[in-house]
Amino acid sequence: MEFLIVSGLSGAGKSTVMSILEDSGYFCVDNLPPVLIPKFAEVCLAGAGSYERVAMVCDIRGGENFDGLFEAMDALKAMRFQYKVVFVEADDAAIIKRYKETRRSHPLMGEVDSLSQAVERERALMEPVRRRSDYVITTTSLPVQKLRGQVLDLFAPYHKSFNEMSVTVTSFGFKYGLPLEADLVFDVRFLPNPFYVEALRPQTGLDQGVSDYVFANPAARELMERLRGLMDFLLPHFVEEGKSALVVAIGCTGGRHRSVAVTHALTEYIQSLGYAAGETHRDMTRA
Repeated sequence: MEFLIVSGLSGAGKSTVMSILEDSGYFCVDNLPPVLIPKFAEVCLAGAGSYERVAMVCDIRGGENFDGLFEAMDALKAMRFQYKVVFVEADDAAIIKRYKETRRSHPLMGEVDSLSQAVERERALMEPVRRRSDYVITTTSLPVQKLRGQVLDLFAPYHKSFNEMSVTVTSFGFKYGLPLEADLVFDVRFLPNPFYVEALRPQTGLDQGVSDYVFANPAARELMERLRGLMDFLLPHFVEEGKSALVVAIGCTGGRHRSVAVTHALTEYIQSLGYAAGETHRDMTRA
């Protein structure tokens, strides 16, 4: 089991780190009281594999005295329970800037006269936790996509081999409206329509006859070549940006012939690149 205790400074990016961990498959718990950590660990162990990767946040919101956290950590060691502590920090200027931008209140603002004093006090209070941490992540000038890469490299080292972005390619008919979930939309109505070939009309783009008819056209073959090149370019950038799911929509008039054939071919190509890709055909069975 992988068990992470995430702590650090308010405004440093703990929530972002937890979101990245959650997206990569961790079961995440926010602000669990330290006294409950050993019990929670026992529950995870008794889960028979249901909680293989767990991350929880423990920070200043739980109170200024971190003796409870240290006692919980000592209890975990006595249980021979393996865990790691991750400390997220940033410099004072970055934290103050983030608080001013979000207009949120620092947890310690009620005890001091200024935001800078609150940040300084929290840093002093959190120093014992930092010293006992296994990993320190500094987010001062770290863009979200680079933070994502750093977190995944540390705690999901195989994420690049098993591409974490899923791709769905869906066909649709323009006469039924655009798919609201689509990120990219391509119109293939310029291709010759098998609907006007009597033998092909009752078939779909998944049938070989329709597919052969569509791709016998030079424009269709050039379209596929250009779509493959576009996917080669776009998909790695979407992954780097941190996108976890992408929907590509291919539309023709009724969503039964041309769009289905192109969707099927494009899905096969994206799968060949190593992405978790699947296809759907929203309007293929409509009358």
